[in-house]
Amino acid sequence: MKENEKVGITASRVDAGRKEHVITLNKKGRHDYEILSVYEAGIVLQGTEVKSLRGYKASIQEAYARVKGGEIWMVNSNIPIYKHGNIANHEPVRDRKLLLSKKEIRKIDQKLKEKGLTLIPLKLFFSGPFVKVEIGLAKGRKLYDKRESIRKEESKKQLKRVKI
Repeated sequence: MKENEKVGITASRVDAGRKEHVITLNKKGRHDYEILSVYEAGIVLQGTEVKSLRGYKASIQEAYARVKGGEIWMVNSNIPIYKHGNIANHEPVRDRKLLLSKKEIRKIDQKLKEKGLTLIPLKLFFSGPFVKVEIGLAKGRKLYDKRESIRKEESKKQLKRVKI
C-alpha cells in the first residue's frame, strides 16, 4: 500500500486539482485478484449515505460490480446507517449505480465477457465534494500465485531494511 493511500490521509491529485480523502480500501481485492486495468467512477448516493461516509466507515470487501442494462452497478457494498438520521435513512447494503461514460461501459462489458474476468471495487474516496470509487478489472489468482506475490513483497521489505 502506498503511503498516500492510508485511510483518512489527504493526497493531492495532479490531474483534477482536487484533494483526495480515502474512505476505505479493498486490500483483500488486491491480494486475491490480479488487477488488469483500473477505472475511476462516480457513485449515485442518497443524502444520508454521504453523511455516513464522512465518518470514514464503509465496507467494500465483499462488493463487486456488474453490467446490468448498459449501466454498471456496485453490488453488496455496505455503508452503515447514519446515526443522526431520521425515518428517511438509507439501507446499508444495496445496489449502487456507478457513473462512467458509455464508451467506458462498453469497453468494460466486452472485457468482462472474456473468461475469468470480474469487476471489483478497490478504493472508495472523496475527490473534492464528490464520492468516487476506483474499480478494477481483475482476474482471480490461484493459491500458488498468492504465495508467490507474498514472497516478492517480503523480499522487497527485507531489501528496504538492509538499505536503511
